[in-house]
Amino acid sequence: MNRPANFGFGLGLVFVVAIGLAGVALAADGSAISVTGNLEDAYCYTTMGAKGAGHKACAIKCVSKGVPVILIEKGTEKSYIVLPNKEGSPLPESVIKHMEDQVTVTGKEYNKNGTEYIVVESVK
Repeated sequence: MNRPANFGFGLGLVFVVAIGLAGVALAADGSAISVTGNLEDAYCYTTMGAKGAGHKACAIKCVSKGVPVILIEKGTEKSYIVLPNKEGSPLPESVIKHMEDQVTVTGKEYNKNGTEYIVVESVK
């Protein structure tokens, strides 16, 4: 098969650009963010639409048993899965006690396979 003389250069250029773009995407992951919204337990919110002050006790119970917490951003309804700030640690009490409340969560944002995550640093 005859290839043009610059085929190797073109392929190399594509490889370098792809690596460069991947580096930019990785560098953006873990950026600082503050999100204002409501803390919801993922099970009841997703499967039954349960939310609000009347659901607070249930949400705290569910989250205390390991159900994931999602933060629903005010105004956009964007969902973030809330993660603790240290591997192998539970969510901070500041998250659990504020279930169903509107809060501002500050932390680091990650996006993996189309899912948004926020690693909690503070909840106000």
